[in-house]
Amino acid sequence: MRHHFPRLVAPRLMGALALSLALTGALTSADAATLDDVKARGTLRCGVNGELPGLSFKDAQGAWSGLDVDFCRAVAAAALGKADKVEFVPLNNSDRFDALRQGEVDLLSRNTTWTLSRDLDLGMAFVGILYHDGQGFMVPRATNLLSVQELGRKRVCAIEDSTSPANAEAFFTRNRMQVELVLVKDANASKAAYQAGKCDAITADHSQLHALRLEMGESHLNRILPEVISKEPLSPAVRQGDQTWFDLVRWTLFLIIDAEEAGIDSKNVDSARAMAKTAEVRGLLDLDGKTAGMLGLTPGWSYRIISQVGNYAEVFERNLGDQSPLKIKRGLNALWRDGGILYAPPAR
Repeated sequence: MRHHFPRLVAPRLMGALALSLALTGALTSADAATLDDVKARGTLRCGVNGELPGLSFKDAQGAWSGLDVDFCRAVAAAALGKADKVEFVPLNNSDRFDALRQGEVDLLSRNTTWTLSRDLDLGMAFVGILYHDGQGFMVPRATNLLSVQELGRKRVCAIEDSTSPANAEAFFTRNRMQVELVLVKDANASKAAYQAGKCDAITADHSQLHALRLEMGESHLNRILPEVISKEPLSPAVRQGDQTWFDLVRWTLFLIIDAEEAGIDSKNVDSARAMAKTAEVRGLLDLDGKTAGMLGLTPGWSYRIISQVGNYAEVFERNLGDQSPLKIKRGLNALWRDGGILYAPPAR
């Protein structure tokens, strides 16, 4: 396969340990102020892609949309009271992790796969799976290719600084296929190379393939092959060392999933709040204000999220599903009781 990848004494030991603990404490203290910083600033700085319809995209009029975008808005509604108090910061694959670590953004919600190495080695914490994705392939319909197994001796574009090249390499090696991987900088470069005939196929997450096909127009001219070769759990992430902010962002995610399961959405949340009797619904809507106090928020945080942004189903359908141009089926992202694997801890 061708690739284009471009011995201490005890006192000294105790002293070193004390220094390490002191530095750790200082770091934790410094990093524990994200919510305070967001409140003082009055806006949430959210790192996104910006060029990926369905997940995060800024149109010609400057309007933002997408699943990742709406998640940022949900966190803003919880933390600041208004879903529109967000500054979206477009980030590319290579600078997204540094931007989070260095405090340029408060939250990374940018179609980022949760992996072992990223979780343990990059100084950030993944909050939970917002979208269950998987890597696939797209080809021109004119080629009559119907399976990934037919890509032998073809050129395949893959985005560098993503999980796609390594996944593709492992897949083709395992299947003893000779394929040329052509590395490109980002999704736009992948699309340009594909349209210019510099590669015979594109490999990326399925959600990204749907978006690229839509952007190219006449989507019927391109086929997304049926095989999925990887797990790509896309998760928002925050900096390590700030438990309160981590909990807030994580439970924002859990809340929109639990709200769908409870049948509570932006249209009926007022009546649900007025008539809530069960411990689960009262806990979900935080009617006693207990979780708001634990999270450092003003009461009504969960109501603000649901009323201003919606539950998971609403967010999915308007950005990726039947109400969007992408028309992606829920699939794995359906609730666990509906044939998917979407699941959140109960709000009780």
